[in-house]
Amino acid sequence: MLMKHVRLLVLTEDLPQASLALAKTLSFHPDTRPPTETRLDELPGRTYRDTFSQAQSRLTKITRLLPLTAAPELAAVRVVTFAELCELNAQLGALWNDASRYEEEFRQLDDAERLIKEQLAALENFAHLNIDLSLLHNKTRFLAFHVGLVPRENLRQLEGAVQLAGHILLIYKQQDDQAQIVIVGPTDHDAPLAPLLAAAGFQNLPIPAELDRKPAELLEDLAAHRLAIAEQRRALHTRLEQWGEPFREQLLAAQHTLMLAEPLVTLDSALRSSGQLAHLAGWVPARAVASLKRQLRQSLTQPFDLSWRNPRPDERKLVPTVPLKSRWLAPFALLVKQYGIPAYGEIDPTPLFAATFLLMFGMMFGDLGHGAVIAGAAYWARHKLPDFYLFGVFAGISSMLFGLLFGSIFGYEDIISAWWMSPLHDPILMLEVALGWGIIFIIVACLLGIYNRLVIGDVIGAVFERHGVINLLFYLAFLTGGYGLATAGSFGTLPSILAIITLLALAAFQWHHLNAPTGEKILVVVIETLDTIIVYLSNTLSFLRVSAFSLNHVALALAIFTLADMMGVFGHIVTLILGNIFILVLEGGIVMIQVMRLQYYEGFSRYFSGDGHAFAPLQLRRKTVVN
Repeated sequence: MLMKHVRLLVLTEDLPQASLALAKTLSFHPDTRPPTETRLDELPGRTYRDTFSQAQSRLTKITRLLPLTAAPELAAVRVVTFAELCELNAQLGALWNDASRYEEEFRQLDDAERLIKEQLAALENFAHLNIDLSLLHNKTRFLAFHVGLVPRENLRQLEGAVQLAGHILLIYKQQDDQAQIVIVGPTDHDAPLAPLLAAAGFQNLPIPAELDRKPAELLEDLAAHRLAIAEQRRALHTRLEQWGEPFREQLLAAQHTLMLAEPLVTLDSALRSSGQLAHLAGWVPARAVASLKRQLRQSLTQPFDLSWRNPRPDERKLVPTVPLKSRWLAPFALLVKQYGIPAYGEIDPTPLFAATFLLMFGMMFGDLGHGAVIAGAAYWARHKLPDFYLFGVFAGISSMLFGLLFGSIFGYEDIISAWWMSPLHDPILMLEVALGWGIIFIIVACLLGIYNRLVIGDVIGAVFERHGVINLLFYLAFLTGGYGLATAGSFGTLPSILAIITLLALAAFQWHHLNAPTGEKILVVVIETLDTIIVYLSNTLSFLRVSAFSLNHVALALAIFTLADMMGVFGHIVTLILGNIFILVLEGGIVMIQVMRLQYYEGFSRYFSGDGHAFAPLQLRRKTVVN
């Protein structure tokens, strides 16, 4: 979409109203670069932004305690003055002073509950000891205690060594490969025990001072304490609700006011001024400029100046890209976005991506029954995946259409007649179709890449760079010669000459642009030239996987049928059901990955830079009715 760079000059006092007018149009993407006029170096609105940020922070903290069940409706858009914003900030500050007391009480309850959880976790290690744990805290005058873990494989050896040292070892719990033990012995015999414990991999389990009774008694007390905390929390929630109920309308109004003030705050980094004159620049779709000017005339009472121009060549990377708005293409746009965003002027690959993706997926996973299951499952999940379910529906429909062309339904090829062919009975034709599809795909991708370079004025890149005109001519000569070699046994004179000339042109271009010693230049040029040949050959053959997976689909179905025929009636049915689930999950996932690979590596790498940034217009966060 053609974009314009617009510059708006308004009186500083009109900035709030201007920001609302720009937000209404949903067409203004701010340009944060400073203006060329050096006199416009002041930064208006900073105090407004700071006050807004403080008020927004206070409202957020309050609504964490008092969630707003209703959402404010912007039934009437109006200017929020700085005085009104300051007054609102003061009101929210007073409310937060009261609300913070409740937050502190909740924090104290959280700390108490966290302490109980820590004590329960520590107590779990000693739950099997039916003794007063306070006895194990310290050495007595005559006895020393050691409580801890030891690997079970070392237990027998440690037990014998402990007895020889005059101590007793008690196992009170065994779990997995660890044993929990207590070692008791005379205090005066405790010193020789340390190296024995270290050799056996003994890990000491410290007993917190709070655990000073029998585990059963402690568990009962901790459970009662947790119930008491839960009751206190419920009572605190009740008090909070009673306190906050009168303020809910006030909080909704505050949220409404801050939503109206947000556009001006969003523009803060793009604003410059000098005295009473403010400067604002941004990017606007060409078709929306007239509407923008009309909206400003209706909204501003003071004079303003709006000018626009086409983007300069040096600004191309700064111009945002307006995404395609189509409900049907939205899920495919999400996948394209994973690779990148089209730069300004680049062809948006989403429509081509959607069409070629569905064609390849259907061809590789063509089955009427399996496609219906995919489409049905995606439609069933539409509420859980509202932005992506159409992707599954379209993929399933494509699979169903190719299932009709191939005459396949849940792997059976004798139920319906093929409208076109059966991959299993005509694999050579399937290979030829896949190869032809790959050739067309690569040629189209190269042409798009050449166009995208020409759009940005990179003529040399369009001719000589990777996948440019010279590369495309070599590929066409390579294809023509290869076809002649396969049919007539000769590569052909004209294709040979064209292939040699294009390779020499590429080599000369690389030689000219390399800044290296002669020997290194020769090596790099030879490698790059060979790489050109190998890449186009391997990329073309890569599309044979389209036919390979269509044949693989049939082969898997035959394998399942063979296994099912070896079972009884019940086993036959179960094998067919599980086998088809296996095909849907495993093969369907693999085919999806392979199609994405072909799109990204054989397609996008040739024509899609993906280094743009999305058009993000200034807007109100939520808008229902605007007067």
